[in-house]
Amino acid sequence: MGAIDVWAQVTTERMAAAPWLETLLRWTGQTSERVLPTPETTLAAMDAADVDIALLSAWHGPAGSLISNEEVDRQISAAPDRLRGLATVDLMRPMEAVREIRKWVDGKRFVGVRVVPWLWNLPPNDRLYYPVYTACVDLGVPFCTQIGHTGPLLRSETGRPIPYLEDVLLDFPELVVVGGHVGFPWVDELVSLTIKFPNFHIDTSAYALHRLPRDFVEYMKGPGAKRVMFGTNWPMLSPERCLDGLDGLGLSPEQRDAFLSGNAKRVFKL
Repeated sequence: MGAIDVWAQVTTERMAAAPWLETLLRWTGQTSERVLPTPETTLAAMDAADVDIALLSAWHGPAGSLISNEEVDRQISAAPDRLRGLATVDLMRPMEAVREIRKWVDGKRFVGVRVVPWLWNLPPNDRLYYPVYTACVDLGVPFCTQIGHTGPLLRSETGRPIPYLEDVLLDFPELVVVGGHVGFPWVDELVSLTIKFPNFHIDTSAYALHRLPRDFVEYMKGPGAKRVMFGTNWPMLSPERCLDGLDGLGLSPEQRDAFLSGNAKRVFKL
């Protein structure tokens, strides 16, 4: 099969107007108008890079919904054989968060939950996340989050793996966690956590493959071969651009297949 993109979104006008997005647009050389894809343009970008399935994220922050679960559901309906969803929640309303997860996440159409810590300025070991983790374990779906430095002009500390994410993995040994955006500059912390915790995985979203840190690439060839999966952060980066440099990574055919689709297929039960 083709690749599976585990981090994408069909951005709304609300999200495109967020002030923190300006830095990401500057980094990627885009404008707010260019980060307003449709399901159709998303599918075209997937086709151009031989991506079979993309997981579309909902987004919610302290100021409210940026991409609602309802909007993601409608986006999936444009191509339910190729698009899946990652639901999100309002951390400040814990019981509503649990109900939202139970409402939307069925393991087939919505296959997990995503919360971005820098958006809330709350590290993942904050008590407000814990009902979300419990719901994910109960439903048997992954919790997806962001690790490493923050692209927007907001604090990066929330993306540091140790101690914040380590606390979560210790408290919820059954929870499957997928950390997006590689984890730079804390790659050593990241590697140590994946060795220590069998349910912790990583995706390469927000990186063109030729820009991956060298020590991360070496990790992909060793203990990371069954832990790392492909992601883009579409529409900030296209699948085609993100896959630039794939041949230069030096992965074996088995490692390459696991990275592009096998690991995601297993973790998200696709």
